[in-house]
Amino acid sequence: MIKKIDWYIIKRYLTTFFVMLGLFIPIGIMVDMAEKIDKFKENEIPFDVILAYYGDFMWHYGNLLFPIFLFLAVIWFTSKLANNTEVIAILSSGISFFRFLRPYLIAATLIASFAFVAGMFIVPKASEGFNEFTFKYLNKRLEDRKTSQVFKQINDSEYIYVSSFNPTRKRGMDFTLEHFNGDTLSFKISAQSIRWVDKDSVFRLIRYRKRSIVGDQEFIVQENSKDTLFDFEIQDLSPLNYKAETLQMGALNRFIEEERRSGSALINQHLLVRHKRYSIPISAFLLTIIAVAVSSFKRRGGMGVNLAMGIMLGFIFIFFDKIFGVLVAKSDFPPALGAWLPLFLFGLLAIGLLNHAKR
Repeated sequence: MIKKIDWYIIKRYLTTFFVMLGLFIPIGIMVDMAEKIDKFKENEIPFDVILAYYGDFMWHYGNLLFPIFLFLAVIWFTSKLANNTEVIAILSSGISFFRFLRPYLIAATLIASFAFVAGMFIVPKASEGFNEFTFKYLNKRLEDRKTSQVFKQINDSEYIYVSSFNPTRKRGMDFTLEHFNGDTLSFKISAQSIRWVDKDSVFRLIRYRKRSIVGDQEFIVQENSKDTLFDFEIQDLSPLNYKAETLQMGALNRFIEEERRSGSALINQHLLVRHKRYSIPISAFLLTIIAVAVSSFKRRGGMGVNLAMGIMLGFIFIFFDKIFGVLVAKSDFPPALGAWLPLFLFGLLAIGLLNHAKR
């Protein structure tokens, strides 16, 4: 049963969290706008497009940083309770430390539930708009796609490869398509380049060569230029790096299965995105426990010491999260470990701090 003291803590928790979120997000928008205002003018971006970008900006970064805002919010208001001797009064009344922690976990459950729903269904759409705007107007030189050494299985029997791809010209170099019947190569198509011709809705291959194997015989057909159709789209030659971030959960699961079957080089990044859809909301509980354990008693130096410790731990959490994310993207580091190992390490820290605080 939820008592008056529980409602008091839950109300303070949620109010402080949303006030902090409401303060920091506008500051983030102003800092971002000050940094990019010259590019907005240079590219003559319409005001409504900029407005939509900052709407997506709020959801995108709010989802990434909400655990830190939550962490600082709990430290802030719990430190105020401790400095006002309210925590001592509560615990002196016979309430155990774990019972004192219960309203915090209830509030964390509400926030984590909202973050989970938003991360599954709202944030993906915002991430799509945010990334498209960024690569279209702000960072045109950055690669939003994998454009070199692209190898992919497009169906049960065919594989394609290009050494490089230019998404602007819709052209790939050193194209190869291999068709198998079971484990036997049936034919192989190669070309110096492949390009999608919008006007005719065909693929145009330069220096086309087809090698077919029928029984013990081999047939070779060569043409300087050939227009044809294939069982894939030109975008398949250059997959978006951030595609998984823009998909809601059902579509993301289907996309990952397709990418797994096709042998995509980006599969680990896609799996990391799916794991983080679950790990980010779970982090709300661990960070709440750590924040309460750190700030529930008075320190010499007052609230400033608690906030300094909170900021330090928050940045350490972000550091681990980013480091493991880079390891997944740049190596064979397992995506599950990349998403959950920071939570495991902070879980151990939470247990240690909780045991210390209850004494």
